[in-house]
Amino acid sequence: MAARLHPAPSPAAEIVDLRQLSARDLEPLLAEEIGTWRAELEWDFEKSADLVRRFMDLRALNGSALIEGGSVVGYIYYVLEENKGLIGDVYVQRAFRTVERENWLLDSVLRPIMASPPITRIECQLMMLQTVAERETPRGQYLRTFGRNFMRLDLREAPLGEGVVRRPVYLEKWSDHYQDPAAQLIAAAYTGHIDGHVNDQYRSAAGARRFLYNIVQYPGCGVFYRPASYAAFDAGSGRMCGLSLASLVAPGCGHVTQICVTPEVRGTGVGHALLRQSLLSLRGAGCRSASLTVTAANEGAVALYERVGFQTIRRFSAYVWEGF
Repeated sequence: MAARLHPAPSPAAEIVDLRQLSARDLEPLLAEEIGTWRAELEWDFEKSADLVRRFMDLRALNGSALIEGGSVVGYIYYVLEENKGLIGDVYVQRAFRTVERENWLLDSVLRPIMASPPITRIECQLMMLQTVAERETPRGQYLRTFGRNFMRLDLREAPLGEGVVRRPVYLEKWSDHYQDPAAQLIAAAYTGHIDGHVNDQYRSAAGARRFLYNIVQYPGCGVFYRPASYAAFDAGSGRMCGLSLASLVAPGCGHVTQICVTPEVRGTGVGHALLRQSLLSLRGAGCRSASLTVTAANEGAVALYERVGFQTIRRFSAYVWEGF
């Protein structure tokens, strides 16, 4: 799986298929990555690292490792899902981290993904990839880039005052039997929305069901936390009109994994009410902080989060390759 379109970052550098290695080979790199997520984002990456270890030892993880001086100094992995490729992670050891090394890893997996006949789209949101101005990214002729913000709130200091809701609604704690109406809601909320370009699962109810399943079942966005997850319902029709889902990403740290409302109630304060309730529940559970991610161009959402007290502590990019 050697990459040849981008020059090697050093004469001693080598790209190898992850399936040639074991979890033990990646252990020092994973240990550093776990520490970086904890220190920089208050996020426990251990469960995600465990999934990497498990599939590495099964020789079932598609991707590449960057080897220099006989040690693994970087890795990347991906999964194929119907007609889409998902790049799950890229991490390069701090002592070796350069845009050139990251790009070498990216190009090493973009080639085989693009060569897979069913695949028409590749997505990734890589928190640990360096964000630099005018960054050159492999296969740029097929690429669209979307700026994203990682925002954090200190729950110990946030007032979380009650806002004005200009729509008769009531809130209910999340229940698994809400999955179908929630999927319909997500598809409606993101019709024509920029986030539908970032994540194509938002474009249909079927895709939104997969999205919800992944949030509830897998640790990529933390451990799903039902007591801080809510649905809003229109008081007249009883239809679901909003959603706020939360997870726990580390001891004392919560994360809002999804918040959206239907177009009919947008701008009526329902989104703020849902967010406030999730944050109050996280604080009541002993969380000292909460985080969320938002597309930077979604100015209304960014303004709402800033009014609540969230601050952007990291900017990163969502990448989408299409048309190859």
